[in-house]
Amino acid sequence: MLRISKLTDYAIIIMSHMARRVACLYAATQLADATGVALPTVSKVLKILARAKLVKSTRGAKGGYELAQLPDKISVASIISALEGPIALTECGISHDHCQQSASCTLRGNWNPINTAVKTALASVTLADMIRPAAKLPAEVERPAQSIYLHQQR
Repeated sequence: MLRISKLTDYAIIIMSHMARRVACLYAATQLADATGVALPTVSKVLKILARAKLVKSTRGAKGGYELAQLPDKISVASIISALEGPIALTECGISHDHCQQSASCTLRGNWNPINTAVKTALASVTLADMIRPAAKLPAEVERPAQSIYLHQQR
């Protein structure tokens, strides 16, 4: 089973909460209360997201965190990459040097369409999509991987 880490899940939850009211500055304690994620975890996630330039931090009594871009400009792929690193299903999807089997592997090139489909699917879903009711997601978000795979087979 493919899974993102709990920290990445929390990042998406936190940023989705922030996306509902873009013009606000959020304190870590406020986000922890609103999302049910523990304060130390919220603080850790916000620091990672700030380093990745997905959120902006303002210091001071009236400071807090805000999204660095509008929700429709932040992809789920960018959030996952900020917390997990490069998106790939296999080591060779990141770099051929990391896999011990790379010299003898006959499947290495066959993973490329799959890795591309996964990356493209995640890049096609934005934070704005995540806060919409599920029934209102655009049709192209529902099955982008199928169209990518079919396009690469031609």
